[in-house]
Amino acid sequence: MKAPFSNYLDSLVPGLRKLIEILEQDFDYVSVLSTDSKGLAVRISQHSKSVGNQTMTTERGTVVRVYKDGLYSEYAMDRFDPEDPEGAAEQIRKTLAAQIEVLKNTDAAVFETEKLSDEPLELLVEKETGQLPEEAELSSLVEQLAAISDKGMSMSEYMLDCIANAQSTHICKLFLTKNRFLRQSYVYSEGNVAAILGRDGQNRFGYAGIAGLEGPEMFEKLSEKLDYAVSSGLEMLDADRIVPGEYEIITTPEVSGLIAHEAFGHGVEMDMFVKGRALGAEYIDKRVGSDLVTMHEGALCAENVASYVFDDEGTLAGDVTEIDKGILKTGICDALSALRLGTQPTGNGKRENFEHKVYTRMTNTIFDSGKDSLEDMIASVKYGYLLEGMQSGMEDPKHWGIQCILQMGREIKDGKLTGRVVSPVIMTGYVPDLLGNITMASTGREVFGNGGCGKGHKEWVKVSDGGPYLKTVGRLG
Repeated sequence: MKAPFSNYLDSLVPGLRKLIEILEQDFDYVSVLSTDSKGLAVRISQHSKSVGNQTMTTERGTVVRVYKDGLYSEYAMDRFDPEDPEGAAEQIRKTLAAQIEVLKNTDAAVFETEKLSDEPLELLVEKETGQLPEEAELSSLVEQLAAISDKGMSMSEYMLDCIANAQSTHICKLFLTKNRFLRQSYVYSEGNVAAILGRDGQNRFGYAGIAGLEGPEMFEKLSEKLDYAVSSGLEMLDADRIVPGEYEIITTPEVSGLIAHEAFGHGVEMDMFVKGRALGAEYIDKRVGSDLVTMHEGALCAENVASYVFDDEGTLAGDVTEIDKGILKTGICDALSALRLGTQPTGNGKRENFEHKVYTRMTNTIFDSGKDSLEDMIASVKYGYLLEGMQSGMEDPKHWGIQCILQMGREIKDGKLTGRVVSPVIMTGYVPDLLGNITMASTGREVFGNGGCGKGHKEWVKVSDGGPYLKTVGRLG
């Protein structure tokens, strides 16, 4: 079935068109983004159960962007009466006039920016889905997740808890200007299983997840992740501490995705170029990795939780080749930063929700695959580790430092896995060194969408990332 576009948003269109017409008497550019996104969230453990309808991306509201004399301003509202656009216009005028007065009185520095283009376009995309989260049978889902939790508890005497999570969101967004009328509707879902184990005074947890552009029907596959969650947790109970040092490493597709996200994430978000906060601006058309490194970023380069038709500024989604055979070709850009930099927007202008401003944000960030087999990659390692399981990561866009916290490393000695496991593992380094040392990449690739990404300490959005198995050299501790 197609995910139906929101009847509520359609009912606003006549009033929003009138609002734009009224505001254009005072402003040179007016756009409206209206959202109506519904969801479900279920979490089951041995100690608690929670059922709700709020996810990271559930929202309902409208944000109006206006432009005059080189300055953009925005006004957000959680309610809009389509029968009274005049009242909304008057409130917007008063609020923005007060904001502009504050800027003048405080001598605040502002970016003088050109007017956004408004090329005519009309678009309605309703993507396929199996189910809608707002219509899901919650009691059946609770029973399903409870069965996973119960089964997990029976799999080891060391189990302390087994947590099953499921979230699904039906996204509907309307973007409207004088000449553009864009609508999109799609469903994404994500679920995970976490096995918490304890023995001899130490606790460990194993984790596995699923995510993609599917409805709640996806959760039928969640039980398949239980074995790995429990077995990896058990392995970590027996794990050794790693001896810090530099090693040959092979990264699983999940860890490769984390590296892609952290290495060329915020560092090539081009609003950071505008502010002079990213080293990537100095490396365009320069080498940042080996010839095996090609990386794509964009809502169109994969089908996962961060895939959409147009971004929150009405720019159509893209597929950007950021790195081509080791050469950094470009970054990604929102519409206003593109104007300030004299380039084109890439469809990466995203808001946490309608009440937050647009930033350049990542969507799908993915290494291209290579020609090697995993068996050949392992056989080529004299001494090192196969790294798997993503916990968290961070980067320094000004100096290109990277840190990835991983669940475990599997020891490789003389081309063979020894069975010895180390955990946890922290990988650090300088991005061009880490990517420059890539000498092998596997066929095929995977994409993972169970995470979110903040801009600094806030502004959380959905992202996904991935790639093939990669062989490189890394500093582990």
